[in-house]
Amino acid sequence: MSVENAKRGRFITIEGTEGVGKSTNVAYVKARIEAAGIELVLTREPGGTALAEQIRSMILEPREEAIAVDTELLLVFAARAQHIKQVIKPALERGAWVLSDRFTDATYAYQGFGRGIDTARIEQLESFVQGDLRPDLTLLLDAPVDIGLARASARGALDRIEQEKHCFFEKVREGYHHQLAKEPQRFALINAEKSLQAVEQQVSDVVQSRLGI
Repeated sequence: MSVENAKRGRFITIEGTEGVGKSTNVAYVKARIEAAGIELVLTREPGGTALAEQIRSMILEPREEAIAVDTELLLVFAARAQHIKQVIKPALERGAWVLSDRFTDATYAYQGFGRGIDTARIEQLESFVQGDLRPDLTLLLDAPVDIGLARASARGALDRIEQEKHCFFEKVREGYHHQLAKEPQRFALINAEKSLQAVEQQVSDVVQSRLGI
């Protein structure tokens, strides 16, 4: 992400497969940022605006008509375009920090590796929709797929993507590790297989060392 002025805020994302504790750790990071007296915009993808949340429902709600993989990809980026325009860029430009539950790394993992879409096509859409906007820091919560899916199932009804087969999520996890290998300086890998307290300590260490809060 280019810095257009010294006041520009920081853009932080939290990623991971199903059941790795994203919601819990989003709440923890949110509390740390706000305790530091920093204005924070908390958001998620797909979603983040009224229109983008409607697109989220189109993507995630189980339905009889199968959604073509290209349709799914384009819906994700349509929601992202609205999200960036209405929420993310305005917040960063006024100096606020943005914390998002998922962003484009999820697209590479789910639609690229999970669905088998050529990542070069995702790169084209990323460039078109985002320009040079990229997260400053991405926390990747990682746990074996069996553990994550068991946790997700215990939460209740599964959405359309959560209902995918085990092998799909193995590919998604591989996709996240591919992103990590491509940009190790941006990522912080968190072992989400451990206890909640141990995971929180890892996140705390990252927040302290990388964000200074």
